[in-house]
Amino acid sequence: MTSISPPADRRTASMIRVDQAGEYGATRIYAGQLAVMGDRHPMAREIAHMAEQEERHRKFFDAMITRRGVRPTALQPVWDVAGFALGAVTAAMGPRAAMACTAAVETEIDRHYQKQLSELGNSDPELSGAVAEFRAEELEHKKAAVAAGAENAPAYPLLNLAIRAGCRAAIALSKRI
Repeated sequence: MTSISPPADRRTASMIRVDQAGEYGATRIYAGQLAVMGDRHPMAREIAHMAEQEERHRKFFDAMITRRGVRPTALQPVWDVAGFALGAVTAAMGPRAAMACTAAVETEIDRHYQKQLSELGNSDPELSGAVAEFRAEELEHKKAAVAAGAENAPAYPLLNLAIRAGCRAAIALSKRI
């Protein structure tokens, strides 16, 4: 039996909305990468594992949105296309670029989740517990991406900068829209 959580206040509703959008976007990035790389590439297994974790994170936030009566972002169709395209383009550039994408995204997600944890404190144990758990997994994704050569991708500094800026913009927009 699923328990009903109290309605989210404006601040936590915004957090839940943006977290669900971000996890959804991550699943779409990995879907795009796997569509280009297929299962024949040695990195495919690692990417599929990361995608499974992101899918579990997304399902958690989907359920939280429902239980707490939070309006999801209206931008989900945009994140669907943009995430898949980002994954496909970086994978087409090569496996190191695909991993550079992961490293950049996870750098911003780490910052985002750390900020949320600081803001939440002990006020919402369910949300802060999930954010802490998911943050640890996102950091593992970043570590795996760097170990796989992310920083040796073509034009890494530019790629990293562009993807991180895109993530910050997506976070800011999804909090409100």
